[in-house]
Amino acid sequence: MSRIGRKPVDIPGGVKVGQKGQCIKVSGPLGELQMDCHPRIKVKIDDTEGKVLVENNRPQDRQNKQLHGTMRALIANMVIGVSKGFERKMEIYGTGYNLKDQGGKLVFQVGFCHPVELVIPKGIKVNIDVGATRGNDVPARFTLSGIDKCLLGQFAADIRKIRPPEPYKGKGIRYVDEHVRRKVGKAFASGAA
Repeated sequence: MSRIGRKPVDIPGGVKVGQKGQCIKVSGPLGELQMDCHPRIKVKIDDTEGKVLVENNRPQDRQNKQLHGTMRALIANMVIGVSKGFERKMEIYGTGYNLKDQGGKLVFQVGFCHPVELVIPKGIKVNIDVGATRGNDVPARFTLSGIDKCLLGQFAADIRKIRPPEPYKGKGIRYVDEHVRRKVGKAFASGAA
């Protein structure tokens, strides 16, 4: 039995959860999300107590255990997304690196001979706090926000994949809370004969 799967999902005020067959639909003040639940897992909506219960009929089966916790976490993320939303803060380090928002596309200048363009997915907002880096000390900063945690995380990973941080100077695109392990460069011996 999954420990996470056993926990009921609380439904906050202003959020409605509906079920039609295996399709779970969650709507709230920030928007609407829907997901098809796996056929091995049963979802029950208790409107009187304001909770969503995820049930596993075969707790001994390994795949059922995994799906139990996963389905509960996905439903909880949908409820949080339509009520509060999610955001991911990112930064770019490197002299001359910058980014721009050009009509639904993010355009990155990160040390390549050409700009890199990424289309912003529907449902994700990009807020650029600092558009360009100033030396190696002041990074370019931007925030991604949206109601779908899976889509937001995938888009942030795609952005980071353009130029991952390198270990010597730390140049590249990273998450704000990410720790980059640094390496010591070559040490030149002076006066060696």
